[in-house]
Amino acid sequence: METLRLWASYGAEAGWLSDSFSYAFMVNALVAALLLGPLLGGLGTLVIAKRLAFFSEAVGHAALTGIALGVLLGEPPENPIIGLFCFCMIFALLLHFVRNRTAVPYDTLVGVFLAFALAGGAALLMYVARKINIHMLENVLFGSILTITDFDLLVLAVSCGLIVVVLIPTFNRILLSSISPDIARVRGYNTHFYDYLFVMMITLVTIAAVKIVGAVLVGALLLIPGATARLLTKSMGSFVLLSSFLATLSCLIGTVLPMELKLPIPSGASIIIVAGVFFLFATIYRIVRKG
Repeated sequence: METLRLWASYGAEAGWLSDSFSYAFMVNALVAALLLGPLLGGLGTLVIAKRLAFFSEAVGHAALTGIALGVLLGEPPENPIIGLFCFCMIFALLLHFVRNRTAVPYDTLVGVFLAFALAGGAALLMYVARKINIHMLENVLFGSILTITDFDLLVLAVSCGLIVVVLIPTFNRILLSSISPDIARVRGYNTHFYDYLFVMMITLVTIAAVKIVGAVLVGALLLIPGATARLLTKSMGSFVLLSSFLATLSCLIGTVLPMELKLPIPSGASIIIVAGVFFLFATIYRIVRKG
């Protein structure tokens, strides 16, 4: 990382890059965007195929409670990793477990869990706010990619690497289990296993993305690039590639643009606005082409 920062600083001094690249936090932010963007875009295609958009939103909001619990248990306010990971994983697995054993419609069940996560998070965060800087809570809610540290990058790289190692050999099986569970069972796939595996991957990437995109907006970055790619592609391969590209591009532009224009916009909001603009253009293109 230090070598990369030196190259960026040299490029800024030589005039090849913008002056903002001379700052170490900017380089960290761009590395985080390059790590997280492709993964969120790729997983987003499965979120759409499995119709779990609301689920990813619920896990993102559960991060609020996990962070508050971590701080209450004595973790550093800027990195309550254990509390965040444990609560979000338990929350996601419990939600999926209850889903498979009740007749309650899934969207209703997710709504109940989401309300619980929001209420618990709001109550605990108000209590925790007395002990920590209130700006840390803003970073949790809306993201602050420019505050990414080397430790955050290490956690992000490990999380992304682990998910990629698991996702690549299981992608087709997870997809088939989503589209046609009966055919998947005929082929000998344990559909329940792949469902839980996917839930765990979504939870892990959500945890990794909270500091960058924010708990309120992380679900949107899983959904919007995939929805945009769905409007523009027909094959599954191009769907995944375009979604990953759009998510990465949204992260990069949403990180650099506010810095260059000196706009006081949280990184998470900026990234989602860029992704939303791509979706708007894709929708207009689709309408015009059909017309």
